Amino acid sequence: MASGVAGVNGGVSFWWRQLGVPEARPALPGDLDVDVCVVGGGYTGLWTAYYLRKADPGLRIAVLEARFCGYGASGRNGGWLYNGFAGRGAFARRYGRERAAAMQRVMDAAVDEVARTLAAEGVDADLVRGGVLEVARTPAQLARLRAFADAEAAYGPGRVEELSASETRERLRVEGALGGVWSPHGARVQPAKLAAGLAAAVERLGVAVYEGTPVTEIRGGDRPAAVTPHGTVTARYVLRATEGFTAGLAGERRTWLPMNSAMIATEPLPPSFWAGAGWEGREVLGDFAHAYMYAQRTADDRIALGGRGVPYRFGSRTDTDGTTQEATVRQLREVLDAFFPAARSARIDHAWAGVLGVPRDWCATVDLDRRTGLGWAGGYVGSGVTTTNLAGRTLCDLVLGRDTELTRLPWVGHTVRRWEPEPLRWLGVHALYAVYHAADRQEAAGRPTTSPLARLGDLVAGR
Repeated sequence: MASGVAGVNGGVSFWWRQLGVPEARPALPGDLDVDVCVVGGGYTGLWTAYYLRKADPGLRIAVLEARFCGYGASGRNGGWLYNGFAGRGAFARRYGRERAAAMQRVMDAAVDEVARTLAAEGVDADLVRGGVLEVARTPAQLARLRAFADAEAAYGPGRVEELSASETRERLRVEGALGGVWSPHGARVQPAKLAAGLAAAVERLGVAVYEGTPVTEIRGGDRPAAVTPHGTVTARYVLRATEGFTAGLAGERRTWLPMNSAMIATEPLPPSFWAGAGWEGREVLGDFAHAYMYAQRTADDRIALGGRGVPYRFGSRTDTDGTTQEATVRQLREVLDAFFPAARSARIDHAWAGVLGVPRDWCATVDLDRRTGLGWAGGYVGSGVTTTNLAGRTLCDLVLGRDTELTRLPWVGHTVRRWEPEPLRWLGVHALYAVYHAADRQEAAGRPTTSPLARLGDLVAGR
């Protein structure tokens, strides 16, 4: 069996290594006044700038990015362009099923909107519309899979297709799969290519993109401002699009928790492996474990696979250029070997990590306060590749004062309490994932129903 040590650990991500880590664009040259200042050059900030400029070419828009566009989660994620979003169940309970269903319909359509826009802008992000395949490998997972399929059916017919064990194997031969569920609302992408292409499209529209420009503070008021070491940008609106790095802004340490997620990428696997494994449709792959995995078959025939690893660093600290712990690499290697025993001899070429934003109630939000001139979007809890597009279009409508289907969605203006102070935050998150891993072990050992430990974990999480 190949080792659990990666050839490269960090370097931002495999996606950026494959594409080439870019030199940063010029930094902010000094104080600046614009109509809209977007803080953060990931998917949320770039989509927001894109739609604003398309809607009103006269707007003066500046994007401020601490490193380079796509440096954060946008250039490190698993490449799942799909219709899931953080908070559907909570929104249904709080605002009613019809409002949650309205958001689900818009999210379904958002997958198409991203694909359409990338094609229109000539962005090659290795996009393949293979859908989403999620598998169950224990009886307890199979019960959750069936409950998930029933829940999806309640939001409309034809949303998912439940698969038997043999039908699952026809798509992808995952070792020990007892069943699966497939949704057409998904695609595989190469995350860094998407970020780089979107940043280039935004610049072509005339948006000023300043990189190497970290924002340390955002101020509301008559003329909101974003403060950087290179100067202060004032604007009619300042929009925060910093996701997992939000805790680094003054006054925002407890707003969203920066949750770590890690990935590995194998060497390119030979045709003999794919002949046995299948995966011709290049669906993105997930499972129904509590500490779940996610994976894709890349354009150059690798398996890129991710999971939580060490979930959180004390004091909301973030990683250094994507470096992850060797124990996490070994853990992901074990998942890879369990799912695909024929890949046990494959080398791990790259490992990396990044942070995603988690609100206290695990629900994504978007809003604009016209009194202070401050807006924000985020808290995607790992489902941001598509949700960021919806966020960008929604922020565009809010800035322009439009009353639209998007501005009436339940996540607009959704409020949530802040995270607990340390050390309670660190203790709670680590206890949560210890409980989830223990629940997975119980179920793998033969427990036929969901472990009570997982229900305790959900209670701790506040879901």
